[in-house]
Amino acid sequence: MKRKLFKSMIAAGAVAMICACGDDSASSNPATPIADNGCAKAVVTADAWLLNNWVIYADGNVTDLAGNAIGYFDAGIVMDLNGAPLAQNVNLADLTMCPANAAVDPQTGVIEKFSSSSVTTDPTNPTSSAGVTDPTDPTNPTSSAGVTDPTDPTDPTSSAGVTDPTDPTSSAGTEPVETSSSSVEPVKPSGNPEEDIKKYPVASYKNLLAAGTTQKGWNSRYWDSCKPHCSWMDNVDTSSQAAYAAAGYTVRNCNIHDVEIPTFTLSKGLERYWWGMEGVPSSCEVGAGGSFTCTDMAPIKVNDTLSYGFVAGPSNQGCGKCYHLQYDGSTSNMGNGGPDVKDTHLALKGKHMIVMASNIGHDVDASSTQFDLLVPGGGVGIFNALSTQIGKSPEDLGSNNGGVLSYCMQKLGYWQVTKEQYQECVIEKCEAVFDSTVWPHLNRGCKWLATFFEAADNPSFVWEEVECPQYLVDKYRTTLSLELETNVLYSDKWDNYKGDGQFITTDACSRTPDAQGQYCDPDQLAADKAKSY
Repeated sequence: MKRKLFKSMIAAGAVAMICACGDDSASSNPATPIADNGCAKAVVTADAWLLNNWVIYADGNVTDLAGNAIGYFDAGIVMDLNGAPLAQNVNLADLTMCPANAAVDPQTGVIEKFSSSSVTTDPTNPTSSAGVTDPTDPTNPTSSAGVTDPTDPTDPTSSAGVTDPTDPTSSAGTEPVETSSSSVEPVKPSGNPEEDIKKYPVASYKNLLAAGTTQKGWNSRYWDSCKPHCSWMDNVDTSSQAAYAAAGYTVRNCNIHDVEIPTFTLSKGLERYWWGMEGVPSSCEVGAGGSFTCTDMAPIKVNDTLSYGFVAGPSNQGCGKCYHLQYDGSTSNMGNGGPDVKDTHLALKGKHMIVMASNIGHDVDASSTQFDLLVPGGGVGIFNALSTQIGKSPEDLGSNNGGVLSYCMQKLGYWQVTKEQYQECVIEKCEAVFDSTVWPHLNRGCKWLATFFEAADNPSFVWEEVECPQYLVDKYRTTLSLELETNVLYSDKWDNYKGDGQFITTDACSRTPDAQGQYCDPDQLAADKAKSY
């Protein structure tokens, strides 16, 4: 799928762009036949032509030999992703055509080359070349009909989703994840998001701006360290174990030392004639002993144009849903009768985020689709458990609403300030607030606001709902409260829990009362409740 905006630009500006190339013969006419064995060096997901170290597809997409997006081809000109000419006077008839030797795994989005034994002409074999390049079999998800159908931009495994040159965050625009027959095994997170993210396949996302998507929204930001709303049982479906699993469980929460703790336990009021469960109390209610936001939920850069993160969404969106945002270079901030657009907003234009709702923003604006982005240093807002967690005063954290970036805007001013000045100030403030040796995720996530996010204040975007990437699911989902039945006793003091799985539990109670209508043995329950972390 070609970039619609550039189609008219190409027609009107081809002469100017050709002249801009000068007389460099290497760029003005690099079209020379390539030896057939060059095809073996390339990752080709549909029949395509080789031009030096580039692969040109019939739909105009251009990648390097590894399958990474380079740009697009039109009217004899190869252009990069920004529309700048890379080569011209290219005649496809002069080039070697390579048959498809790779496919996009429909489950993972990973591009895999075929082994020599799998390149056959058996159309019933979904990994054969017949299974990949047969355009008459749209029911085969690994066929070229499934991979390169430009009419289906909603299919993340189609060429519209994979090799759209207008979308630099597509899987063609990212380093393919090395995979093998064992790659279907679940990723085991190491606790280091920057290393973990490399283990996950990257799905492809269409260019919403080019597609004319009309759903608009904007980002505010926050990090109060409270227990996320979606960690409370009341905010997910707990009508049955199956319903709970289908809802994605509750969101992880951590203690003050960033150690994951259960999201719910047996009730505090548990006694002989009554049984129940309740959520682990929030740090914003009980202080240091309560539950906090896990710090590895800070935004993470996937590549130069794509990041993952979490948001507090409007109450009408719900927990556990994911959204693809693409920034449009504008802002919700108004000034001089219109949006107060700065260089920071323009620098963010075209970048993408996939965000997952881990919180419910009861104070966010549903009518304008406000997604409150979970960013360390984004401002504590109404509640503040962050000061309790990291030992900084509220004044040290930047502005109450807007955090370190708002602090820098107040310090430097709102006009005639460069993007670089804002970025430098934000990074300096992040270093001062979050000790990287103690709070590495908070430090990294705070600086992400300056680097990937370009220090953009309340930027606007277009959006669509999408399937959640597995990375976000793994950071979201509790690992300790997967069963609705639990024997973990209530505690309002979780700060001494070491993460060893040695919870204070009881077998003194049963969900089903005995013949006398009693749920718990009072003596055993009292002895168990006397224990502490």
